[in-house]
Amino acid sequence: MNDVLQYVEENIGIFHQKRISSLDGLRLTQVLKRKNPYLFKAKYVLTAEQIIRGIVDAHISSNEETIFGDWLEGLAIFINSKVYGGYKSGITGVDLEFDNSGIRYIVTIKSGPNWGNSSQIAKMVADFKTAKKTLRTSNSQLNIVAVNGCCYGRDNKPDKGDYFKYCGQRFWEFISGDTELYTEIIKPLGHKAKEKNDEFLRSYSQMINKFTREFSNEFCKENGEIDWDKLVRFNSSI
Repeated sequence: MNDVLQYVEENIGIFHQKRISSLDGLRLTQVLKRKNPYLFKAKYVLTAEQIIRGIVDAHISSNEETIFGDWLEGLAIFINSKVYGGYKSGITGVDLEFDNSGIRYIVTIKSGPNWGNSSQIAKMVADFKTAKKTLRTSNSQLNIVAVNGCCYGRDNKPDKGDYFKYCGQRFWEFISGDTELYTEIIKPLGHKAKEKNDEFLRSYSQMINKFTREFSNEFCKENGEIDWDKLVRFNSSI
């Protein structure tokens, strides 16, 4: 846990910095073209700020899940390297490789259990099969087990046939051998969280103000009413 604490303290800033960078790179025209203008009208949205908060908050929610998922993947690989000597895999579709009790585990790491549709899961299975063939070219007797690891959540039927799916406690125990690691790692994640979040909120508030001004100038009439015709044409016209 001392190694984990040190890793988190040294690396959690990367997550917060990427959160801020994702805001800095936003452009109003880009996000407006990706959102459904009819939905805003149907929800009786009346102000520019309501629209702006809606699209910015949706972007943040989606983006943070991806950013933090990538960060947790790094933490999982770090922990496994300390316990089992695992390493970041160079094989397409595989995040982690390690040996334990005569088995070579190939692991793809996702944030939560509901990460993909049927075609995405089929691709993961295909990647696992390709990875097994690649590894067996140098050692045909290698016993290989494929695992889809999920950092949180539950799946009480882990045996999926072509692979195993370990979620939450099962996943963290699988990569570390520690049944309680899943609760212990949450403690250091708050390292300097308030200071980092205050910095993020400053960037967020500036972005809301900036986009609200831009939207008002471009898509509001002289009396302040939203010009829905102009907004829909911007979003959807040929």
